Amino acid sequence: MRVGLYPGTFDPVTLGHLDIIRRACSLVDKLVIGVAINRDKGPLFNLEERVAMIEAECVALSEQTGCVIVAHPFENLLINCAKDVGATIIIRGLRAVADFEYEYQMVGMNRQLDDTVETVFLMADAQHQAIASKLVKEIARLDGDVSKFVPAAVRDALEVRLQKK
Repeated sequence: MRVGLYPGTFDPVTLGHLDIIRRACSLVDKLVIGVAINRDKGPLFNLEERVAMIEAECVALSEQTGCVIVAHPFENLLINCAKDVGATIIIRGLRAVADFEYEYQMVGMNRQLDDTVETVFLMADAQHQAIASKLVKEIARLDGDVSKFVPAAVRDALEVRLQKK
């Protein structure tokens, strides 16, 4: 079984993330969505909420693609997370050249730590290249319409969360 790991904060999961997940499913039999516990970023949604959103959005994708998709919280090194879940491939989504510079460094470091794990880059589909969770949250905070950027359930969760603030 070919296992891939797609890591991120997913705060919140966007249509861009789901596009990468869908396409990654054609490369692996099982895709682990590594939900990073990144306390420094101060996420809008807690870990359990982010995992639940990913799980809910991936049910249909799993059925459509035949790929097993699971969410897996992690707080250790990415390469150690890959080992923990049995992944031999790390999937990374790229939106722009600026993303590549950072990712290039990460690949080099990860290869030094474990050269048996490959990293595969998937370019975001053109319609999703501008989507970033940070921008989605900002638009939602300012009462903008985020329905073009996130699934309906995530849009609703953003509205509820931001009404409390």
